[in-house]
Amino acid sequence: MDTVTDSVAARLARYDGMQRVPHPKIEQFQLKDFIGPDLCAELMRLIDKDRRPSTIADANGDDYFRTSETCDLDAGEPAVKELEARFLTLGGIDPKLGEPVQGQRYDVGQEFKAHTDYFTPGGADYEKFCSHSGQRTWTFMIYLNAVEAGGATRFKVIKKTFQPEPGKLVCWNNARPDGSVNPATLHHGMKVRKGVKYVITKWYREREWPW
Repeated sequence: MDTVTDSVAARLARYDGMQRVPHPKIEQFQLKDFIGPDLCAELMRLIDKDRRPSTIADANGDDYFRTSETCDLDAGEPAVKELEARFLTLGGIDPKLGEPVQGQRYDVGQEFKAHTDYFTPGGADYEKFCSHSGQRTWTFMIYLNAVEAGGATRFKVIKKTFQPEPGKLVCWNNARPDGSVNPATLHHGMKVRKGVKYVITKWYREREWPW
């Protein structure tokens, strides 16, 4: 994993307009206006078309832990093809390592409580989700719209909060430099207080995804 993540961080740091979060415990970046309003609008339309209740990998007994809706976006859609091309240009990660692009929709009162994107080693579903493609490496997340109130993403450990802005990208390495999972990536998709929030998420793995 080290070779992949090191090259990604270096590439991101050189990208025009990219801002690195200045914290020693995490490799994290943000880029405003990564995608334009037309692409944002089309992706929101696709999410609305096929959304379903979100789930989590390891059930924890909290039925309100993740209350958003999710959509697996069709890789054949022109908007998704354009998005994937932008991800490749930006991070340079082999598309074979990527999971399908997902969209999330948060209505008023919906949230995703503090969680990590990696699969917890030793967790109930760790082998199920990691046996073929390995652990998640990088997360790329894009806000598709502004939210009237609430809906921020809060990284509690590093005390960093990102507010939704149309087209803004936030990305981070889910691993430490030694390749172990990084608990400092713990983040909370906070409740939407007014309006609706749309988000795109793209995850990458250590090994090829079984398309």
